[in-house]
Amino acid sequence: MNHRTAVRSTALGYPRIGSDRELKRALEAHWAGRLDAAGLERAAAAVRAEMLDDLSVLDQVPTGVFSYYDHVLDAAFAVDAVAPRHRRGDRLASYFAAARGDDAAAPLEMTKWFDTNYHYLVPEIGLATAFAPRPEKAVAEFLEARERGLSARPVLVGPASLLLLAKAAEGAPADFRPFDRLGDVVEVYVELLAALAQAGAGLIQLDEPALCADRTPAELEAVAAAYRRLVAEAEILVAGGYGPFGESLPVLLESGVEGIALDLVRGRSDLEALASLDVSRETFIVAGVVDGRNIWRTDLADAAADIVAVKALTDRVGVASSSSLLHVPVDLAPETGLPPLLAERLAFARQKLIELTVLADPDGARDARPASPDAWRDAAVRERLAALGDGADRRAPYADRQASQAKRVPLPPLPTTTIGSFPQTAELRKARAAHRQGLMIDADYQARMKAEVAAVIAEQERLGIDVLVHGEPERNDMVQYFAELLTGFATTAAGWVQSYGSRCVRPPILYGDVARTAPMTVPWTSYAQSLTAKPVKGMLTGPVTILAWSFVRDDQPLADTADQVALALRDEVADLEAAGTAIIQVDEPALRELLPVREAPRAAYREWSTRSFRLATSGVRPDTAIHTHLCYSEFGVVIDAIAALDADVTSIEASRSKMEIVADLGRAGYRSGVGPGVWDIHSPRVPAAAEMAEALRLAVAALGPDRVWANPDCGLKTRRYEEVVPALEGLVEAARTVRAEAA
Repeated sequence: MNHRTAVRSTALGYPRIGSDRELKRALEAHWAGRLDAAGLERAAAAVRAEMLDDLSVLDQVPTGVFSYYDHVLDAAFAVDAVAPRHRRGDRLASYFAAARGDDAAAPLEMTKWFDTNYHYLVPEIGLATAFAPRPEKAVAEFLEARERGLSARPVLVGPASLLLLAKAAEGAPADFRPFDRLGDVVEVYVELLAALAQAGAGLIQLDEPALCADRTPAELEAVAAAYRRLVAEAEILVAGGYGPFGESLPVLLESGVEGIALDLVRGRSDLEALASLDVSRETFIVAGVVDGRNIWRTDLADAAADIVAVKALTDRVGVASSSSLLHVPVDLAPETGLPPLLAERLAFARQKLIELTVLADPDGARDARPASPDAWRDAAVRERLAALGDGADRRAPYADRQASQAKRVPLPPLPTTTIGSFPQTAELRKARAAHRQGLMIDADYQARMKAEVAAVIAEQERLGIDVLVHGEPERNDMVQYFAELLTGFATTAAGWVQSYGSRCVRPPILYGDVARTAPMTVPWTSYAQSLTAKPVKGMLTGPVTILAWSFVRDDQPLADTADQVALALRDEVADLEAAGTAIIQVDEPALRELLPVREAPRAAYREWSTRSFRLATSGVRPDTAIHTHLCYSEFGVVIDAIAALDADVTSIEASRSKMEIVADLGRAGYRSGVGPGVWDIHSPRVPAAAEMAEALRLAVAALGPDRVWANPDCGLKTRRYEEVVPALEGLVEAARTVRAEAA
C-alpha cells in the first residue's frame, strides 16, 4: 500500500442563503413585487459567486448545490416532473407556485429531510407524468465554476432518491408508487448526464440519501439496474450523507460506479463493511469525516485514522463533509460574543473547509479535540435526575383526565384555537432589536410587548376563538427564546441556517448541563389571562424540539441531554399550573425529525424521546390539559410515539397532505384529542371557509366530533395580519358549520 496516496479535499454541498442571508431578502422582495426576476437572478449570482469563493480552497468543488428554494424541487424540475396545476407561462413562476402556492393552486406538500430540521418539497408523480430533461440549471452552474478555473463536480439528487421521496399524484392507482417509474426517470437522467458531459463535466455526484434507509430486495434490484445503465454514460460518485448505506453499499459498488461518498460520522459501519467487499483499488472512496450537521470542531486525529483505513482499501481517496454543509452556519468569525472556551471548540462551514484542506495535506497537523471542561457539568442537575422515581413520567388515565378537564374548562365540540404565535410585525422586530441594543429601556419594552398581547387577545375575542394564546410577541424564536433563559446554552449573532425556502433559523448551541433559574413564560401567560375570561394556553417548546433545533453537545447521549431539558421544563409547567393556567401546550414539531433513518434504532429513540416529553408534562393535576403540536412530518411512522406522548390534545399539520394523518390515527385507534391543521400557514394562500369545513368533515368522519379541534397547521409568526384575519374568520366559520352539522 502507498501510504503517501494523494487525498483530494471536497464537500458534498454548501450553505446557499449567503453569509448575510442575501438570498432570503432577495426572495422575499421578489415575492412582494419589489424585485423583478432579473434582480433576483443578480442576487442569486452574487450568492453563488460567494459560495464558489469559499469552496475554491478545495481540490474539487461541488456545483448545482445552489437553490432558489429546495434541491428536491430542483430535481423534480430537472426531469420536468411539474404538477399540471403549477405550470405557468414563466418557469420561475411555475417553480414558486409549486413551492409556495398561489391564488390558483395549493403548493406541494412539505416534510422533513431525513432526521434534520431542513424541509423539502414532496414531488407529485403519477403514471401520466411525462418526464423530460431540463439540464439548464445544472449546466449553467457547472460552467460558472469552470470559468473560474475550478475543478468542478456537478451534483444532482439521484433518481432513486427523487422517486423514493416523492408521493403518488392525485388520481394514480392505489397500488402505484413513484418508484415504479425508475426506469423512465433513469432514461431522462442519461440525457442530463450527457448534457453535463458535453459541457465538460467528468465526475458527477448523484445524491442518494434514500439508499441510507432500509430498502427492500426488489428496490435494491431496481437500483442495481438503474446504476448499471447510468455508469455506462458517465463517471458517477454516489453520496449518501445521512447514515450508512448498509445493504445498498455492495449493490452500488457492483454496479460499477466510479466512487462512493461515505458518512463516517453517522455511518461508520460502512467502513467496516468495505473491508469485506471486493473493492477495486481504482474505486474513488470519499471519507466523510467532517460532520456536516453539527458545529463542533473535528477531532483531526480521529479523522486522520479513518483516512488511513480508507487508504488501505483504495488508491483514490477523498476527504469530505459527512453530508452537505447546508445544515451549518456559514462562518464562525462574526461570533465574537461567544465564550472563548466554547468558540475555540467550534467550526462553521468556512472553518470546516479549512479542516478538510488540513486533512488532505499529508503533512498537516492532526490535533485531537480537547475534552469538554468540567465547568460545563452541573452536579445538582445530575443528582436530581438520578433521584427521580419510576413514576415521574406518568399521569392518570386519559379518560379520567378528559372528564376533569371538561368540567374545569367547558368547551363546545370542535373548539377553535391557534398554535401559539401571531404575526411578528416589522414594528415588533424593531422593538426587540432596539431593546437588545440598549436603545429601549426595559420598562418601555415591556409596555410595548404588553400592548401587543392585549391587541392579540382582543382580536381573538372578536374573531370568536374558543381557546386563546398570548401571541408570543416577546419571542424571537421558539427555541432561542428558551435557550437564552436556560443554563448550558449559548446563542449566536449570525449563525443562520436554512430551514426551507427563505425561512432561516439560528440554532442555539447546547454545550453544557441544562437548568432553569427562573420562570420563563409565566408572567406573559398570566398577563394575557388577566385580560379575558376565556382560557389562555401556556406555550412551551418541548425537549426533543429544543434538541433538534439546536447544535447539541456530542459528549453524552442525546437521551441524557433531553432529560435535563425536560426537567427544566417540568419546573415551568408546574409554575404555569400554580398560576392558574388550565391548558399548557408543549410543542414537539421535531418528534419525527430525530427519528433514526433506519428501523433498528427507532425503538430506543421512541422510548427516550417520549419519556422526556412525559417527564416535562406529567407533574400536573388531571384537570390541567396538556396539548402538543407536531408539524410537517410523515406522521405515519411515529403514530405509536404520538400516542406515547400521552398528551390530551395533539395538533398536527394536515392541510397539504389532505388529512391523510387523521385517517391514519383513526385506523390506529388513537383515542386522545386531535387538532388537524385546516390552513397551511406556510403558503400565502388563504383558504375559503368552505374548504376548511370540508377538511374538518374528513376529520370528524375519522375521529368523531368530540375529539376534533379546529386550528391552523402551525404558528402564525411568518404571516401578515392581512392573511391571518380572513383565514381565522374562515376557520371559525368552518368550525361552527361542521359543529352544527354534527349536533
